[in-house]
Amino acid sequence: ARGEWDNPIEFLLSCLSFAVGLGNIWRFPYLCYRNGGGAFLIPYVISLIFMGIPVFLYEMGAGQFSSEGPIGIWKICPLFQGIGYAMCCLSLYIGTYYNIILSWAFFYIFSSFTTNLPWASCGNWWNTEACRRFDSKNCTSHGGVMTNEEDCVFARDVTVDVWRNLTETAKNAKMPSDEFFHFFMLDISKGIHDIGNIRWELAGCLLIAWIIVYCALWKGIKSFGKLVYFTALFPYVILVILLIRAATLPGYMDGINFYLTPKWEKLLEINVWADACIQIFFSLGVTWGGMITLASYNKFKNNVFRDAVMVACGNCCTSFFAGFVIFGIIGFMAHELGVKVEDVAAQGAGLAFIAYPEAVSRMPISPLWSILFFLMLLSLGFGTQFSTTETVITIILDRFPQWRGKNRRWCALAVCGCMYLAGLCMITEGGMYILQLVDNHSATYSALILGCTEISVMAWIYGVDQFLEDLKFMLGFYPYPRIYWKWAWKVISPTIVVLILVCTWKDYSGNTYGDYEYPSWANLAGWFITFSSVVCIPIVAIYKICREEGPILDRIKKLAQPSPDWGPASPNHRRFEGAKNYDAKFTGLKRDVEGSNMTLITNASQSTIIIGDIKDHTISQLEPLKEAYEDNPSSEDEGLNMKVMIEYENKDTTVTSSDETKNTVPTSKK
Repeated sequence: ARGEWDNPIEFLLSCLSFAVGLGNIWRFPYLCYRNGGGAFLIPYVISLIFMGIPVFLYEMGAGQFSSEGPIGIWKICPLFQGIGYAMCCLSLYIGTYYNIILSWAFFYIFSSFTTNLPWASCGNWWNTEACRRFDSKNCTSHGGVMTNEEDCVFARDVTVDVWRNLTETAKNAKMPSDEFFHFFMLDISKGIHDIGNIRWELAGCLLIAWIIVYCALWKGIKSFGKLVYFTALFPYVILVILLIRAATLPGYMDGINFYLTPKWEKLLEINVWADACIQIFFSLGVTWGGMITLASYNKFKNNVFRDAVMVACGNCCTSFFAGFVIFGIIGFMAHELGVKVEDVAAQGAGLAFIAYPEAVSRMPISPLWSILFFLMLLSLGFGTQFSTTETVITIILDRFPQWRGKNRRWCALAVCGCMYLAGLCMITEGGMYILQLVDNHSATYSALILGCTEISVMAWIYGVDQFLEDLKFMLGFYPYPRIYWKWAWKVISPTIVVLILVCTWKDYSGNTYGDYEYPSWANLAGWFITFSSVVCIPIVAIYKICREEGPILDRIKKLAQPSPDWGPASPNHRRFEGAKNYDAKFTGLKRDVEGSNMTLITNASQSTIIIGDIKDHTISQLEPLKEAYEDNPSSEDEGLNMKVMIEYENKDTTVTSSDETKNTVPTSKK
């Protein structure tokens, strides 16, 4: 049997822990840095309101309503069940490379068990002449250049050639934390064509990360639900401490001014809006299947509308708050290098492993602060990683229910083992280029395509009004304001996503990492990663159509209708007073209510039965049915309150009838 959260707090914290991850630390600040600081907040908030939250609520609502995983919820429209398989692919890709970043955090923690942090100076064997640790602001403010020997040199004191070399070196100056990350930990190669050897130290750290994931998930949400109290709350404690420390560093306000001052001209660039939309999908984890999985373990009457809005807004507020910390440190780095904030080099995941460690190294008792900081990264990352891996496991267990129970541990072990082996290519000397490629393509364009498709299917095929009725039955009220959700699902969200996809593809110019440009074959491989998940939609649709019988159009029409067993998992929640529209949708009963009489016709069988064929049967009158279909929690009866008394020769049948045995219909149980 499926598990269930012990209390609503566990679900809320699990969703928050899943949504608030490493992207809030290194992806969102980097996008702000690249897209003009505070100007990026405008498209970010707009994308959240009109795209992020609507898709978020749909996934959480559908998962809780049906108690199904990412594949099972597509009983709502079996023709598009391929969306669920595409979500599984996304979770596999993301879960594989996400743990690579956690292995980096373990590497930094182990490197912190020393009196002096290895990235606190430029005197290590991996450092280059570009490494710079000291404060050069006073020198550069007077037109000079600081050398590695901490001498301030002016143009009038040296030859033209010497001055050119000094200025070029100063322009390309790097912090020691940058060189520790690229030249020592990664031992980065020249490009993706040069994979090199496996970094065995990182392979050991990656193994530790996957062992932790397995131990957290082998018992399911019962063990996972207790860990989220730490993974969801601990990062905020460390972020507050780091913010206080960052505010005491020189250059802090320069970074904050760059963060909050919008560059309005950036709003005219389509890439800024595309980045905002993609970041919303990445940050909220929409279309990964994680939210569907977590919500599927909820109690049916849980207020999922409240939870969806709280988690989505809390996630974005965390990103905004983290920006004050990261931009404060970027301002400090610019001050140290004697350059403008916008000239500070930082990219992608390296931001969290360059800027943050640099700030930590300047704190008193720096090894302690380093350990605490990277523990925060681990808690953020594992919160997302647990849910992402659980999504893959849930999909498999929903497909093969016989593996639940004691066999779950072996399923979890197989999933973790395969994802560990797949991640080994990303901890080679050229692994950073592979990770960037997977990151750029696995959860960007494909996530947008899946989000647009799943919302359109719900709104236009299943029916947005019908889904709102489902939410009303589950919650007791319509999500407010009803008209906003209706048109956001039907028109606004899909339209914006399609426009951004078209413009983004039009402006696509290939992948880069720093100054390195990916070759054409690598870009082609990236698009293969993108469409390897999206292609599941037409493949599954064609497979299902081929398995049906009859004319093609009839097959498609049948598969576009909700499956007979779509609806709440518990029979108690299928018995309710309400609109006749529900009768055609839920398994178990159709009914017409007239006064004290009820006629029940079970639709458990699809076979057609002719009343005239009933002969030589001894049919007894049914006992009166209960007048109201009450949801009685204390009752152990999950079926209809009726007794069937039919003697049918050599056949096992069920008869439903009104008070006087009129309209009697036998239905085969086979």
